[in-house]
Amino acid sequence: MINVVWFKRDLRVHDNEALTSAAKDGPVLPLYIYEPSLWEQEEMSFTKRAFLRVSLEELNLALKELGQGLIIKKGNAVDILDNLNKRHGIRGLYSHQETWNGWTYKRDLEVRRWLKSKGIRWHESRQNGVIRSLKDRNGWAKNWQSQMTVPLFKAPQTLDKVGEKTDKIDLFNNKLEHNLETQMLAKGGRKEGLSFLHNFLNIRGENYTKQMSSPLTAVDSCSLLSSHLAYGTVSIRETFQAAQSRKREIQSFEKLDRGNWPSALNSFLGRLRWHCHFIQKLEDEPRIEFENMHPVYDNLRSEKFNEDYFLAWKTGNTGYPMIDACMRSLIHTGWLNFRMRAMLVSFSSYHLWLHWRLPATYLASLFVDFEPGIHFSQMQMQSGTTGINSIRIYNPVKQSRDHDPDGIFIKKWVPELAHLAPSEIHEPWLRCRIKSYPVPIIQEKVARKKAADLLYGLRKNNTQHNKISKEIVNKHGSRKSGLRSRTVDKIKNHQSIKPTQLTFPV
Repeated sequence: MINVVWFKRDLRVHDNEALTSAAKDGPVLPLYIYEPSLWEQEEMSFTKRAFLRVSLEELNLALKELGQGLIIKKGNAVDILDNLNKRHGIRGLYSHQETWNGWTYKRDLEVRRWLKSKGIRWHESRQNGVIRSLKDRNGWAKNWQSQMTVPLFKAPQTLDKVGEKTDKIDLFNNKLEHNLETQMLAKGGRKEGLSFLHNFLNIRGENYTKQMSSPLTAVDSCSLLSSHLAYGTVSIRETFQAAQSRKREIQSFEKLDRGNWPSALNSFLGRLRWHCHFIQKLEDEPRIEFENMHPVYDNLRSEKFNEDYFLAWKTGNTGYPMIDACMRSLIHTGWLNFRMRAMLVSFSSYHLWLHWRLPATYLASLFVDFEPGIHFSQMQMQSGTTGINSIRIYNPVKQSRDHDPDGIFIKKWVPELAHLAPSEIHEPWLRCRIKSYPVPIIQEKVARKKAADLLYGLRKNNTQHNKISKEIVNKHGSRKSGLRSRTVDKIKNHQSIKPTQLTFPV
């Protein structure tokens, strides 16, 4: 009989508790299931398949060095496991605890039912700081810290060979996708992930705190690890421990030699915790992938969905240069820094008054680092439907002037405006009509004021708002271990809660 290690989003042999545990209990069959139904979901895309392809190739090589390569099967998970059980006999199924989208949640329920019918135990290890069946958030931060300091799990020294054929899968649909792959910022694979981590902690990351907000500097100052954390080519625990080690090294330097590293490393470590904090929200309440976190907002955007606005926004043709540059950049590279992500969502939800669900699906398809727990929580946070965060409506013109004053980023991605001077490029409609570039689809100040008035009015006039908000804070609010959440007190006193400045990507 064999133990099956089901690789999902833990595509590595190092610090993989499931693999280490399974190898102690008999022959191991390392399995990746390519599920066509999953990859047909709207959130999926060729950029994710491209990242997956490289990551699986490297995982296979790492496993072959241990004696048993990766077995890839294409199809339904239950059918594949059932066939393996008939041919080999499955002693146990090993994997990490997965908190992903609604589709994978339902699939896991089906797998669990099948395992129970066969009397096979499912050994699920914790992938990060997320806790299953959590009663409340008290003590969560302390628990997360403890989880991050557990010694890393070493890969098995050897794996016995199991006779099983692997399926061939083509993760590209056409030649165009091969060409587009070269433009992606993150290409996949553990080698790249470790390179990003080392480079960030030792060279690029010193100005992380100051430079993460601008699309001009974020690519060089951010870690670019978000996709690798999403696919598990690098674990969040080894990332945390590497950053802690670098922090101790910096602290040993003379004060003048530390530069901006102390601030950068503290910011980065904090965002690793926020990474799991947001995934925990989806684990605790899966419905927030589809429904407003706060039900008072259910009828807020009840008008007919404006398809013309949505098309202009999703293609980068709104007439607002910074919005359009960010969207076009994201389409080509699969990555965007957090502030610009928040600005895109804010513009969609407030200025264009679009319900967050369709824009969320579209953005999810573009982000290589799509992590549902973080993504849907942030979509709601930036759309004003959590009921516990302050309303932040980004002014795209101000963001443009603040973070791309000379229009360098805009000119790269919106070449129609390349001839304009820095003083003209942020509001080109004030200069003259540019035939190759659209005029603004809405009046920014008017739309911003209308959205703010509606949201603040709802919070002020709905008698149930604060009561439900306190319940949401008790369930999802961040707090220090053993302390009452200050967020609860702010809600009680009718104060707004400032949104997290940066949670993802790192």
